[in-house]
Amino acid sequence: MFKNYLKTAWRNLINTKFYSALNIVGLTIGLSVGMLILIWVQDELSYDRFHTNADNIYQVNASIGVGAGKQVWGNVSGPVAFFALKEVPGVVNAVRLITVQDYSVFRYKDKLLKEDYGKLLFVDDAFFKMFDFKLLKGSADKPFPNDKTVIITKSVANRYFGNEDPIGKTILGDSKEPYTVSGILADFPANSSIKGDIFFSIEVRKKQYTRNRFWKSMDEDWGNYYTTTFLQVTPGASVKAIGDKLTEIHMKNQAGIKPTEGVFQLQSLKDIHLYYPDGTSAGIQVVKIFSFVAVLILIIACINYINLSTARSILRSKEVSVRKIIGAERSHLFVQFIIETAFCFIVALTLTLMLIYAIMPVYNSISGKQMHFDLFNMKVWQVIALTITATLVASSIYPALLLSSFKPINALKGKISGAGNATFRKVLVVCQFAFSIGLIIGTLVINRQLEYIRSTQLGYDKEYVFALPMRAMQDHYEAIKANLLSHTEILSVATGSSSIISSGSSTTDADWDGKLTNESMLIHPFEMDKDYINLFKLKFVSGVGFAGAKSDSAHYILNETAVKLTGIKNPIGKRFKLHDLNGTIIGVVKDFHFASLKQAIEPAIFTYSPSSWQMYIKTTGKEAPVAIKLVEKYWKQYNSDFPYEYSFLDEAYNDMYKSEQHTATLFNIFAGIAIFISCLGLFGLAAYTAQIKVKEIGIRKVLGASVTNITTMLSRDFLVLVLLAIIIASPVAWYAMNKWLMDYAYRAEIHWWLIVIAGGAAIIIAFLTISFQAIKAALTNPVKSLRSE
Repeated sequence: MFKNYLKTAWRNLINTKFYSALNIVGLTIGLSVGMLILIWVQDELSYDRFHTNADNIYQVNASIGVGAGKQVWGNVSGPVAFFALKEVPGVVNAVRLITVQDYSVFRYKDKLLKEDYGKLLFVDDAFFKMFDFKLLKGSADKPFPNDKTVIITKSVANRYFGNEDPIGKTILGDSKEPYTVSGILADFPANSSIKGDIFFSIEVRKKQYTRNRFWKSMDEDWGNYYTTTFLQVTPGASVKAIGDKLTEIHMKNQAGIKPTEGVFQLQSLKDIHLYYPDGTSAGIQVVKIFSFVAVLILIIACINYINLSTARSILRSKEVSVRKIIGAERSHLFVQFIIETAFCFIVALTLTLMLIYAIMPVYNSISGKQMHFDLFNMKVWQVIALTITATLVASSIYPALLLSSFKPINALKGKISGAGNATFRKVLVVCQFAFSIGLIIGTLVINRQLEYIRSTQLGYDKEYVFALPMRAMQDHYEAIKANLLSHTEILSVATGSSSIISSGSSTTDADWDGKLTNESMLIHPFEMDKDYINLFKLKFVSGVGFAGAKSDSAHYILNETAVKLTGIKNPIGKRFKLHDLNGTIIGVVKDFHFASLKQAIEPAIFTYSPSSWQMYIKTTGKEAPVAIKLVEKYWKQYNSDFPYEYSFLDEAYNDMYKSEQHTATLFNIFAGIAIFISCLGLFGLAAYTAQIKVKEIGIRKVLGASVTNITTMLSRDFLVLVLLAIIIASPVAWYAMNKWLMDYAYRAEIHWWLIVIAGGAAIIIAFLTISFQAIKAALTNPVKSLRSE
């Protein structure tokens, strides 16, 4: 019996090559794209879940301020980990990660290699026990035998030592500080939020504190929020109670602390990739959208199969009836048609797996990920099983039920009213194009937001500005600056401690006249010389900039948001204290974006530093190569032991939105594929309609109908369905994309004409698809049509 079903399925596939090809191509593309998206979604949801104790590891975040001035910060002060282990019940382990800023290049023999900022970390010894990062060599119990030892990753070991055993080898930080390799760590998984290249003992950072500093030791420094701190807690422990206890300890140990400063709260390790510290979406919204898109594309592919199967049911009605007359039961016919669908799916699945393997490298490049499609991976088979089961069930049951339900007598007489269920097919076409139009609208909105990001006025001028660390040039800054400005290719030179694109530092250690006892504010300090503001063309609301005099060390410049949140009226000349220095406000600059447009502008303060560590050079697009060469001359003169390094700010700004750019590219592709699959189905239905109306078309032509008349007749019904799909999809897509845009503090508007463009594109594409078959049918010789049986 089963063998006979397979034979019948194969014959049906071969005898209807055109429709079989449409079905298989639609299913293959739909399955491929659906599975690729679901693999992407699975990768996003898998971040940091590979740790054995992932359920019990939390990042400590700090909540600063109240109301409109409230900020939740992902870094906390150094003593949090120390006191959590010492005084908080339920805390099993604590680990701090601190970015090392002391070095950027390392030397081994004749090799001088640069390391990326943020990939050098001070860590507690417990780092190698709390997390499941595999230590290939070295001791997890005592990873750092002394302060002059480091642990490096496998890839770093290969870069420095090649095939040599790295253990015991010495590398020089900035070509002078020796560190001995005491361990090798396996490279970090791609789905880890924590990454690094070289790890130093936290004891090195502790020794950088001296007795003459404001904060005597790292475990007393409650005022600086610079450590990423993780706590491992006992299963079932109350994370709120732990956060409250840490807050209580903070209040007790830092004199003068306000109730709204340093309120600690815990965030699960499994959430930090997809959620910001304040709980807002850092990517979960995109994951939800892509999951929805995957389901939509799979549904569109299923609709194609259902539509073509049910539409062609009239052509198989006599076959079904004869089978019933000779004794076939409905259950036998149902199984036969299920097997036909499964057979079609097997072919499509085989092509799908081949296609995914072929395009995976390109897909990784577009998505910016390092995903692997491994058929021996159980998670891959989970995705395959979920996708195939859902789509097979959705696309097989209804056609099988319909085809097995014909009444033999009526079918043989040609009376099969309701066969193929035209109304149901129309509903499916509307759904199919509604989904596709929704994706087109989504694509337009995402691209519009990216264009808004690229074109929005940031409040400063970053064009043709490149930056570099000065190192030894810092001691000769004024002379270098004067020489550089003597060249017409260089328009301006300045120094500053923080990039204007993204300020990473912040503090609550500020005071001002009129500050309430329970008031606090997290403010971002920028150290700069007198030319920094002019170079970036920041605009003053009131007051003046730094003059370059010694008295400027006691002068402050605030941004508008800082003035607003402090409530200072007429701020020029008013007192402001930062850390332990009382000073005077001399200027207020107009707000500018020194972080991602996803974040609202936060308070900023400018302090005077005549020679900060970073130099900024403004040139012109045409003269940029010459300017870079001029600066390189001084770099080689003073920093010959270091490779010349610089970066343009507009490139750094674009890097902030790489994730959004990848999302937009993927969305463009998915929308195009959805439209293509929908058009495949529409093409098949148009061909089928022309086939069953062949005699009607012949009669109309004999009676004088033109090609235009016949094309219009065949296209009209389909275009009405597309119009209905536009009406349904537009408000849903508008709502969904508005929700996505809520992730941005500054966002583009969704205008009505975006809906018109999406709808117009769908109508044009649908018309071109239908008209190809309609014109072909209209041009057929009517004599041939009327003579055929």
